[in-house]
Amino acid sequence: MLKKQNNLDDLQFTQEYLSPLGKLLLACDNEGLTGIWFEGQKYFGKGLSVKQKALEHEILAQTKAWLDLYFKGQEPTFTPPLKLCGTFFEKLVWQELLNIPYGTVTTYGKLSLKVAKTLNKEHMAAQAVGHAVGLNPVSIIVPCHRVVGSRGNLTGYAAGLERKLKLLELEGLDTKLFSLK
Repeated sequence: MLKKQNNLDDLQFTQEYLSPLGKLLLACDNEGLTGIWFEGQKYFGKGLSVKQKALEHEILAQTKAWLDLYFKGQEPTFTPPLKLCGTFFEKLVWQELLNIPYGTVTTYGKLSLKVAKTLNKEHMAAQAVGHAVGLNPVSIIVPCHRVVGSRGNLTGYAAGLERKLKLLELEGLDTKLFSLK
């Protein structure tokens, strides 16, 4: 017998957040944060339910508190509950992103090696990992902006390379070390 689904099962709550780098759309369900997108970015709203309400929710309140601290140049000491929706591989890559410390960067190659090790493989294509990084639905909190090219070049940020540079600058990195290529 099929269990009747509750109408609230796939409902998402949304709110806008005005950041110093542009308007963000925040989304969550009753389990966790499902998305943070810069307005107009590539993959904007990917995974956002058609059933959504622009209402306050405790998870969105926590997310806004996190973002307030972050945009003041402080490292938040908490993370709102996350509900990362994607393939097994994408979620694995996003989990590795969460391990990149505030104020540091890693390369797509190094990230690929970590993912390969987790999968008990010798190597993993950096392009496959890069694609999963680009599909990250919870930007900033899941820090895809902390991944750079092997020569320090800033590549592959769905919200734009200028924003990626500003986020790294906000975290105290010397952005003169990075090139926008």
